[in-house]
Amino acid sequence: MAAEIEVVHPGWLSLVVDAGRPGHADIGVPPSSALDSLAFATLNRLLANRPGTSALEVCGTPFSVVFSDAISFAVTGARVTAFLDDAPVEPWATFQARPGSRLMVSAVIEGFRYYVGFAGRMDLPEIIGSYSTNLECMFGGFKGRPLMRGDRITMRDAGMTAPKAVPEPLLPPMKPPHLLRILEGPEKNFFTADSLDIFCNMGKNMCYAVSAKSNRTGIRLEGDLMVFAQGAAESIVSEGILPGTVQVPPDGKPIIVLFERTMGGYARAGVVIAADLDRLAHLKPKDPVSFSVVTPEEAVRLTALRKRYVSSLEEALS
Repeated sequence: MAAEIEVVHPGWLSLVVDAGRPGHADIGVPPSSALDSLAFATLNRLLANRPGTSALEVCGTPFSVVFSDAISFAVTGARVTAFLDDAPVEPWATFQARPGSRLMVSAVIEGFRYYVGFAGRMDLPEIIGSYSTNLECMFGGFKGRPLMRGDRITMRDAGMTAPKAVPEPLLPPMKPPHLLRILEGPEKNFFTADSLDIFCNMGKNMCYAVSAKSNRTGIRLEGDLMVFAQGAAESIVSEGILPGTVQVPPDGKPIIVLFERTMGGYARAGVVIAADLDRLAHLKPKDPVSFSVVTPEEAVRLTALRKRYVSSLEEALS
């Protein structure tokens, strides 16, 4: 069955995303994937969709859509205040919309980005194996751009699924302050000892705040500047970089790289470990951020703990 979803309010920024375009960095194509991979994967599990089925990644409110036909939907990621017509919609749970119903998200309570998904698949063109929006190159998603008022997305194989919900104790925390665990970066010796001491926090007060200039490409941080050591270069020969890399440009203000870059030429002070990458989706302007250096062995242990948590969440929905 086909159904149609009409955008009434797109929030600040609404994009079509999926699991992205991994494996193409060698030709300069970034993943452009959903920034919170757990919220995205759980969304599809709630809706009984195939893994990786595209959804909407939204920043800001108000966000609202109208459904032309009966369809199941869910909202994950940031905890929000939402309504289906006049009935409250809980986050991280499945709901069923009737023809003509309106979903409205009016406030974000905890976190930053939230994901809205539907039972079925969006009838959009697949580009390089993905439906994700690449804003910089203007391809993928809905016409290569953010959603706007009046846009209509056709859903193929739309349907209704049994109600499911993630138990409250399993919902991931997203409140600030944000502690990000990192591995030491290849160019950590480019900076003075005092700068590294501040950068790694060392149990002191929070020393960075998320800048309003942050976007889907990178999270810019404000606070104590990183100072380059005497004689150290303020840039490197551009080479491949990973999501979560903390680059430091000549102005000394760290930038956490997200999923829209494949190359970088700034010194790398650290790399956020895999277990903490999803939290990057929820760093909003003015949020306090600190870093803590861990060993590779500790990073492996933390990743294993994360996998066990994900498994318990999946079991709760099976």
